[in-house]
Amino acid sequence: MNSFKRNIIVTGGAGFIGSHVVRLFVNKYPDYRIINVDALTYAGNLANLKDIEDAPNYLFVKADICDFDKMLSLVRDYGVDGIIHLAAESHVDRSIKDPFTFARTNVMGTLSLLQAAKIAWEERPEGYEGKLFYHISTDEVYGALELTHPDGLPSPFTTAASSSTNHHAYGEEFFLETTKYNPHSPYSASKASSDHFVRSYHDTYGMPVVITNCSNNYGPYQFPEKLIPLFINNIRHRKPLPVYGEGLNVRDWLFVEDHARAIDLIFHKGRIADTYNIGGFNEWRNIDIVKVLIRTVDRMLGNPEGYSDSLITYVTDRAGHDLRYAIDSRKLQRELGWEPTLQFEEGIERTVRWYLDNQEWLDSVTSGDYQSYYEQMYANR
Repeated sequence: MNSFKRNIIVTGGAGFIGSHVVRLFVNKYPDYRIINVDALTYAGNLANLKDIEDAPNYLFVKADICDFDKMLSLVRDYGVDGIIHLAAESHVDRSIKDPFTFARTNVMGTLSLLQAAKIAWEERPEGYEGKLFYHISTDEVYGALELTHPDGLPSPFTTAASSSTNHHAYGEEFFLETTKYNPHSPYSASKASSDHFVRSYHDTYGMPVVITNCSNNYGPYQFPEKLIPLFINNIRHRKPLPVYGEGLNVRDWLFVEDHARAIDLIFHKGRIADTYNIGGFNEWRNIDIVKVLIRTVDRMLGNPEGYSDSLITYVTDRAGHDLRYAIDSRKLQRELGWEPTLQFEEGIERTVRWYLDNQEWLDSVTSGDYQSYYEQMYANR
């Protein structure tokens, strides 16, 4: 007999953001059964969760969200009443080379999960009561903002996480929950489509849903195809640091544990059928991030200042590279009381230290297929 208060599926729970969400829920809610559903593709790694793998309220199921029959049986068999959907193909460069995989996972996988939940929940006596489908998306669905102030201007937002030295905005406009969708890459187009499907299941069938759109995350356990872990690893091994274009593209950065806290809060207290932006109030140009990483890694490795500056290698910019993303998270701050807590400089310190202290983890995920991927992505640029 089911002895748990709630039974929650977290898709993509062996990935970067997903593993932090799974860990938080397993530790914080011992009366919830957390079912981690992950296909363990290149970015999924069960080593991310070794510290909680034996917890009595944790269960891992290796499965592809595109397998509708499997999703339906999971929702039925475990009495699932909540789904936190993080599983996605998420790297823009990969989407440019292989858009079909992104459409399959991000669109058809989401649709498979929605339909499985619909069937299983509608056949229960209580129907949709007490159920929630929580879909995590990206700020990239909104398109791009103009970079009207390339040298930065004082940011209109300040939180506990605001940088003490680099608290700038690079334009007057920000992504709001009401910003119209205008995706530019195959990745962002696939996420926009999945967002629309989630909303349609509420509007058509009455399924309780909530959607969040987040900015760039950073922190431990991130697969090193993304800028921060890639560059930490490359600095350590004296490999080139491939900076797209002139490195002037701007992104808003959010520490992953702050994101997991926001997901927890929204899952429990967010308004049904609503959308929340989750961002760090923390804009940085890519080249400035790279310089911070070089200084931090060199200092921790005992290298002299400027030792790794020569590793910066400007490469041909990728097709359709959006110039600026910047999220306005004040709705979440105002309505649910959330704001990021970790100042960026502190977050970078913790992140760099984690990767330097966990070289075995990094070596395991950067062997084999990763080497082929790295050569394919950067060798001829």
